[in-house]
Amino acid sequence: MVTFRASRITSMAALALAAVLATPFAARAQPGKMSDGVVKIGVLTDMSSIFSDIGGKGSVIAAQMAVDDFGGKVNGVPVKVISADHQNKTDVAATIARDWFDNQHVDVVEDLLPSSVALAVANVAKGKHRIAIVTGAGTTRLVNEDCSPYTVQYSYDTYSFASNTVKAMTRSGDNSWYFLTVDYALGASLEKDATDALKHANGTVVGHAKHPLNSSDLSSYLLQAQASRAKVIALANAGADTVNAIKTAREFGINGPGKQKLAGLHMFISDIHSLGLAAAQGMTLTTAFYWDRDDASRAWAQRFFAKTGKMPTLVHAGTYSSVMHYLQAVQRTGTDDADTVMASMKQAPVNDFFAKGGQIRPDGLMVHDMYLVEVKSPKASTKPWDYYKVLQTIPANEAFRPLAQSQCAFVKK
Repeated sequence: MVTFRASRITSMAALALAAVLATPFAARAQPGKMSDGVVKIGVLTDMSSIFSDIGGKGSVIAAQMAVDDFGGKVNGVPVKVISADHQNKTDVAATIARDWFDNQHVDVVEDLLPSSVALAVANVAKGKHRIAIVTGAGTTRLVNEDCSPYTVQYSYDTYSFASNTVKAMTRSGDNSWYFLTVDYALGASLEKDATDALKHANGTVVGHAKHPLNSSDLSSYLLQAQASRAKVIALANAGADTVNAIKTAREFGINGPGKQKLAGLHMFISDIHSLGLAAAQGMTLTTAFYWDRDDASRAWAQRFFAKTGKMPTLVHAGTYSSVMHYLQAVQRTGTDDADTVMASMKQAPVNDFFAKGGQIRPDGLMVHDMYLVEVKSPKASTKPWDYYKVLQTIPANEAFRPLAQSQCAFVKK
């Protein structure tokens, strides 16, 4: 695997510009042909900041596992994985993506967390006629107002996370909410989708506060939320921001029996691991994947654990699954031409340890079952990483926004 170094961005940007001036697009395969003797997969992710546990090196390892399991070749040509750290900067991510497409002949880019990065890179991929498979970002803009024929949102979106958690909690009478929202695309999508679900359930929004990404001190925001007396403090953020918010709320005695509840609208098993069950116990959340769900998920997760020392997040599992789905489409069609491969990916169902009967819709959203879970207490946990009790399997047609409500311009209503 090749890792892109941030120090090379300036020189590579110059090379990318020269390539663009020379030809509008990098050479592409014709239907029925392989373009350049190699299929190249680029994993563009956060390697060093607040989302590195959610995606990061684990996504690179998951992609390589899929390539190895596929046999390392497709249609007689080798498959290679390269990776880069975008440093949570959209301009850096876009520069890397352009260089990958123009100079390094990358066929598909994976992971793309967080949402701001995914939106930027998906736009580059659209212009270059390359495939972007988003396994790490949740904003619904990717398959709505910013949809692209070359973008797949594979693992989850903010609608599936937020709306299903809201539905579950309002059924128990938790109908007044205060939002603590990170100030970028993900937070906006989470708050909007949760608010829409609240309105549908006759709930109310008491107030909200926005905080910067990667905030070191969330105490003032949480005290505002406490003063609102809302039944639920909704955490419309991710990664270290979510972990810090929950730790601070516990230190201040904000949540607990008879007090306000915390709703993690965008939580991953890596967050629970960072918090510990004592701090996270009792929380209700929605997830796309749990390693201990069945025999197939356990078998793959144990392989991943042997390589990383950690159980996989849904982003890691989704990355493996989507790389495999992509390679299968290349094999079926006999080409790495993006339009041909994308059509095949949308036509074929996804059936593996990550999703059963999953389907990529015309707008690019891969719909599949989701899971409502409750975080176990330390006493109820019987083994390492035994963190979730699955409360409900949410069928795909209920978990995601209906296609009829899509705002994607090229979807026929």
